[in-house]
Amino acid sequence: MSGENTTREALLKLSDERKALEEELATFLDVLKTQGVGMEDNLVDSEGFPRNDIDVHQVRIARNKIIYLRNDLKDIMSEMERGLENIHEQTREGLGVAEPMETISLDCHLEPFAHIDLVSPESPAHLAGLQVGDRIAEFGSINADNFGNLKQVGDLVQNSKDQNVRVKVIREGKSTAITLKPRTWSGRGLLGCNIVPMDKVLDR
Repeated sequence: MSGENTTREALLKLSDERKALEEELATFLDVLKTQGVGMEDNLVDSEGFPRNDIDVHQVRIARNKIIYLRNDLKDIMSEMERGLENIHEQTREGLGVAEPMETISLDCHLEPFAHIDLVSPESPAHLAGLQVGDRIAEFGSINADNFGNLKQVGDLVQNSKDQNVRVKVIREGKSTAITLKPRTWSGRGLLGCNIVPMDKVLDR
């Protein structure tokens, strides 16, 4: 689909395709949750044999589908972004695209990888605007695609002391961008909040 020919109807169609992909992705993520594994957990035991406490075949299929679906979502989001830019350009040039585009959101595809369950008063996290219940979709360079464990977040925080870190959270169904500066304060750590992986949240 060329940028010049992108219409509002085409964007709405892409939005529907995105929602369908997100629903399918959620289904396969639920498979991993049910099996009690993530994208990186070993599927063999200490002796190198397939684990007998999970359905290894089902997990492998789910992981492969998740990878493909995430890539498809990225492609659709890129196409939607190009389409929105084209719509705005047409509007500026007076080509008759009059209907507002607020109904099309690019935020819903964000997949959270962690959850905030505690924010200490007057901490860097609190002063930056983070709230209990926020789901983290991006933390600096970390997102759902490359997140492995909380050590990644801890290392990034340590390496970003007294520097701004861009954080994107999902709050009440909408994404919010926050600038967080890890620093020494009167409490523990450099943030003053507790971050929990989403798979731990789902297990509660």
